[in-house]
This record gives sequence, structure tokens and C-alpha cells, in this order.
Amino acid sequence: MRRYLIFILLCWPLWASAQKTQEAQEVQDWIAYRDAYRQMIWFEKYGKPKQFLQNHFRIRAREKGASTDGLRLSLNSKNIHQSLTLDALGRAVFPFSKAAYDDNAELTLNRNASQFRSGAWVSIVTRADGVYAAADLRTACEQMLAYLQYAGAAAGKACVGVQFSYPRSDAAEVVFQTAGGASTALVVREGPAFPDDVQSGFRVVAYRFAAYPENGRIVSSSVPLAIAALLE
Repeated sequence: MRRYLIFILLCWPLWASAQKTQEAQEVQDWIAYRDAYRQMIWFEKYGKPKQFLQNHFRIRAREKGASTDGLRLSLNSKNIHQSLTLDALGRAVFPFSKAAYDDNAELTLNRNASQFRSGAWVSIVTRADGVYAAADLRTACEQMLAYLQYAGAAAGKACVGVQFSYPRSDAAEVVFQTAGGASTALVVREGPAFPDDVQSGFRVVAYRFAAYPENGRIVSSSVPLAIAALLE
């Protein structure tokens, strides 16, 4: 009996620690600001051309059943309490803050954070006038590929085009106009805003470079939610 009690006393701290870890994982609703900062700073320090790219902190669902409706993100520490606006694709402008870093702040979700992926998310800059030179879109895709390879991803991939995404309610039209003025409407389908996303339901339009002349422009009747690079 005495040996049994000694065994229990020795094992109790390990069991208690494991229990706390499990409980923390089950109810975790925060992301370490310092971890997010280290991910986001990669783009800021990147020295090659990136004028067609933008970097956000993004929250996205891990599984199709995880809803992002009503999802809210905030930055919290002993000295900071800031709400961060998420767009329709879960992207937020990241607040670079020395005070938040020093305070070991938390990026807090109003949901269980384990249901979502989070981190830096680079995409192609959209234009308010909806007009994109074909050459610029090719350059933007190449810039995206170069950055991802710098970050250790997209090995062996090549730029094949870009994809415009819109809300399901947006009846946007996207056309390719040649240098001579002839227009061709691009096909609209339903799918995810970014190729690797699990959530679909957006109106997406793929502009594949090989299918159109190098000279020309893409004209969108409204501003897309996002422009993604198509890398294959």
C-alpha cells in the first residue's frame, strides 16, 4: 500500500501537467502575438520586388464545417486591447507593435483557435478601377512565386495564371481585352478564393496566361475580394 501511494505521489505532477495541457488545447482561443510577429516580419524584410503583393494576417478554417461567420479577432495584453477587423476572407492588417511584443500579447479569437489556421498570407494587390495590364499580372505572379520560394515553399512550381474571387452575390464580369480592343469574357465558376482553402462558395474567375496573348488587359466590373496566384 505504501509503495502504491509513493507511486501515485510521483506520478501526480506528470498527470496534472498533461491534464492541464489537454484542457488548454481544448479551450484555446488565442494565438501568441510573438509567433505571429515572426511570421509577418518575413515579408517586411524581403528585399526583392514586391510592389504587386500585399501581406495580411489571416484566419482560415481547417475543415469545411467550421464557420467563419461572426468570427472576431483582437489583440490583448496588460496594456493593449485592440479589435482587428477581418475581411470576408479572414484577413486582417497586422499591427506591428513593440509594446505588444514586449508584453507577450495574445491574438484572441471568439472561437476555439484549434478549428482554424492562422499566419501570414500574401496575395496580389487589387485595383479600385478594375483594370489590370496583362504584363502586370504576369509580374505579380512571378513576384508571388519568388517570395514563396524565399519563404521555403512552392518548390518546383511555375506561374500559370491568377484567379479573381468575388462574393456569391456579386455578379461581376471579367473580360480580357486585346491591344486591338477585342474582348473575351472569362468563365465564372464556384470555388474557394485561394486554391488551398477548404471553404468554397465564392465566384471565381481564372485567367490562365497560356490561353491569351501576352499583350492586353483584364477588366473586372467590380473590385474582387482577392487575387490569387495560380502555381502549378
